[in-house]
Amino acid sequence: MSADATQDGKKPHRHGHSGEPHAGNGLANRLNWLRAGVLGANDGIVSTAGIVVGVAAATVDRGPIFTAGIAGLAAGAVSMALGEYVSVSTQRDTEESLLSKERRELLESPQAEFDELVGIYENKGLSHETACRVAAELSEHDAFEAHAEAELGIDPHDLTNPWQAAFSSAVSFTLGALLPLVAILATPASWRIPVTFVTVVIALAITGATGARLGGSSPWRPMCRVVVGGAIAMVVTFAIGRLVGTSVA
Repeated sequence: MSADATQDGKKPHRHGHSGEPHAGNGLANRLNWLRAGVLGANDGIVSTAGIVVGVAAATVDRGPIFTAGIAGLAAGAVSMALGEYVSVSTQRDTEESLLSKERRELLESPQAEFDELVGIYENKGLSHETACRVAAELSEHDAFEAHAEAELGIDPHDLTNPWQAAFSSAVSFTLGALLPLVAILATPASWRIPVTFVTVVIALAITGATGARLGGSSPWRPMCRVVVGGAIAMVVTFAIGRLVGTSVA
C-alpha cells in the first residue's frame, strides 16, 4: 500500500483542479480550460485598463499611454504564462509521481491492489460479486489504467500539459488587454477615460457572465463582482494618475 493510504487501508480518491475525477471527463476538462481562458482575459482587461486609465489621467499624450499599455500587456502575458506553466508543471509532476507509485505497487503486490480496487467499487454501491467481476474485467483490459482512474482520479493518457496552459493563458490575457488599450487610443482625448470605462465595464460583464455560465451558476453575482472590482481598480488608478501627474507637473 502507498504511504498516503488512509487508516482503513483505502487510498483517498484524488481529483483534479475542478474537484471532479479526470476519468471520462474530457468535456469537463475542456470547460475548465475555457473557464481559465475567460479568467485570463478578465485579468488582462482589468490590469491593462487600470494602467492606461491611470496614465491617461496624468497626460493626454498618446505616446506614454501606448508605451505603458504595451508594457503592461507584455509583462502581464509573460507573468500569466510563467505562473501557469509552473503551476501546471507541478501538477503534472505530482500526477506522474502518483502514477509511478501505483505502477510499482501493482508489480509488488498485485493481489492487494486488486482487493483494493474491489473495495472501491463496493464503496460505490456494487455488491461484492459485481465489484469483483468489474475489477477483474478492467484489470484484464488494463490494470494500470483501471487503478489510476479509480484510485487516483487520473487518466494516464490525458495528463495536464504545462506548455498548452502557458500558451492559453498568455493568449487570453493578451486578447483581454488589447480591449482597453485600443479603446483608449482610438478615442479623442476628452472622451478617452469615459469610453474606456464603459467599454471595460461591458467587457467585464460579458466575461463574468460567461465564466458563471460555464461553471453552471447564475451569472448575476459573479458578473457584479468582476464589474465592481474592475470599476474600483480604474477609479483608484485614475485618482493616482491624476494626483501623481499633477504633483509632477
